[in-house]
Amino acid sequence: MSFSSLALNKSLTDAVKALGYQQPTPIQQQAIPAVLANKDIMAGAQTGTGKTAAFALPILQKLSENIPTERPIRALVLTPTRELAQQVYKSFVRYAENTELNIAVAYGGVSIKPQIDAIEKGADVLIATPGRLLDHIINGSVLLIHLETIVFDEADRMLDMGFKDEIDRILNRLPPERQTLLFSATFDDAIFKLSKTLLNDPELIEVSERNATAAKVEQVVYTVDSDRKRELTSFLIGSKNWQQVLIFTRTKQGADALSKEMCKDGIKTQSIHGDKSQGARDKALAEFKEGKTRALVATDVAARGIDINDLRYVINYELPYIAEDYIHRIGRTGRAGNDGLAVSLMSPSEVWLLEAVEEVLDSRLMQQWYPGYEPDLTKTEPSARKNTLGKQKKQGRQKAFGDKNKSRPNRQRRR
Repeated sequence: MSFSSLALNKSLTDAVKALGYQQPTPIQQQAIPAVLANKDIMAGAQTGTGKTAAFALPILQKLSENIPTERPIRALVLTPTRELAQQVYKSFVRYAENTELNIAVAYGGVSIKPQIDAIEKGADVLIATPGRLLDHIINGSVLLIHLETIVFDEADRMLDMGFKDEIDRILNRLPPERQTLLFSATFDDAIFKLSKTLLNDPELIEVSERNATAAKVEQVVYTVDSDRKRELTSFLIGSKNWQQVLIFTRTKQGADALSKEMCKDGIKTQSIHGDKSQGARDKALAEFKEGKTRALVATDVAARGIDINDLRYVINYELPYIAEDYIHRIGRTGRAGNDGLAVSLMSPSEVWLLEAVEEVLDSRLMQQWYPGYEPDLTKTEPSARKNTLGKQKKQGRQKAFGDKNKSRPNRQRRR
């Protein structure tokens, strides 16, 4: 099957051909005709399977058929993080190269004025994070009364990050007659509950087993004492000569501390998380992509925003509290059909976190010891406080639909 067989016009097929796309992926084969038919869709697929093109190409096709003089915003793509907003924006620009459509992007952490200037020049498509979009709406620089299509990209992550209130406020500004597209790598009860408030008689598209990981990603779990994780991480990277290694921690402080210690081990490492300025995040990510930085330590803010087709190695320095995040983390490797390796380091007190991941995957991940780094079974590690932390696994989804009268903790917002 070719892209032209999906009823895409020549300007778009020429663009994807120039980008080296040979044939549409399964998610593209199913989603593009549905979007062109003006259907609401709820689509799920593994990360790295071409989801952005699955909604971008048909949206651009429909918009290019009639371009009004005033150029109001007619398509809106909401993303949970700045990095993902940048990634989606770049994809739209590449796909729209042979059209007369204008694409704009809006996210926090940078000056709002250049974004206002770009929107005022006329933006057919706007890619935005929820918090910054609301800033523009309040400022009066964004009007959504002419909106035809809205996309919720990585909708599950938006709920994890507590954006339900922002989503509700944005929905109140949209015209009732619109097309709504919801894309997500994982589906759970919270996503289905959200879909009922967003979608009208949607078409459900799933091209792989729900909540599955990429087929070519090898998953390895090493049981190791928590105070030897950093030592094992540096040893694996150095002894095996791994380049471009993405490492995930649970906290921002942990990311910074690990990055500093690994630099002492002789491995050039940087950290990226929500407390970093946008300029610092962009610089760290660019140097990682260019190979100037060997390892990048990230919190889950980066799990959906790093797109490197040739990234082969991901290390879960700490398993996530929200088990579904494991899928998004290791989904940074094994993209576009490439091979990948995902290594998880688990201390003896974190077994329950692995069990939660296995429940989501509906499969067992074999635990093993790495020679020379076997755990000391006579040592008692600090308790993981399973009862307390176990609640945090569900916290992101519960927050999204919790009691609005209760005080709300700080969250990664307005990214």
